[in-house]
Amino acid sequence: MELGIRGKTALVTGASKGIGRAVALALAEEGARVFLVARSRERLAELAEAIREKGAEADYLATDLAHEDAAEKILERLKGFGEAELFLGNTGGPPPGSAFELSPEAWSRAFEALFLPMVRLVRGLVPGMQARGFGRLVFITSISVKEPVENLALSNGIRAGLTGYLKTLSRELAPHGITVNAVGPGYTKTERVEALLAHQAEREGISPEEAERRLEATIPMRRLGRPEEIAAAAVFLMGVPAGYITGQTLIVDGGYVRGLL
Repeated sequence: MELGIRGKTALVTGASKGIGRAVALALAEEGARVFLVARSRERLAELAEAIREKGAEADYLATDLAHEDAAEKILERLKGFGEAELFLGNTGGPPPGSAFELSPEAWSRAFEALFLPMVRLVRGLVPGMQARGFGRLVFITSISVKEPVENLALSNGIRAGLTGYLKTLSRELAPHGITVNAVGPGYTKTERVEALLAHQAEREGISPEEAERRLEATIPMRRLGRPEEIAAAAVFLMGVPAGYITGQTLIVDGGYVRGLL
């Protein structure tokens, strides 16, 4: 399927590893120009070079989205690369913990890191998309927006709140040819999931390998997902053929979530 995004400019946050990196590479394969944002300058430089080797254009900015001025810096730097028509909003996951034990300060930090950066970037990107009559906003959330995950209270709460914001935004922007969707990954082979498995293993006195085997046994496909599989869903939603899909969360989880379709 031709996605129709060749030559379009994409902004990808959380791009240095895992799902964000996979999305950036998939966009490059489709011929998009990719602007990368993450905290690690070294990883971004390596990824930008990998994208250029595919014949696509790339640039990057190393910054922490949790900083209040990060969005302003990103949007200013983006002006020299091109106005973004595609946006992949992706952030790292917050620390694990139960709802009762987490402090108000922990909730505030999670809100600053996961929610507010997306609002700030959307406010900066949308006017240009409105002027062109085209835009694709896709956000990486989690299966937790459909089924809360044990001991991940921050993710359960903040990502659910972000999903409410996105659903509202989708209705407001639909008349302008701008779609707003989310991809909810299940358990995927990323550094984030490996860290969560290590945390679980320590709590239960088992090896990380045993924790992973137990997790895989709960997934109908009996394996963790691959970042490339999540990226395929996200990039499809950025394509021209997906122009009538908006306000949706596409769960990519190997059948893990038990809710109805």
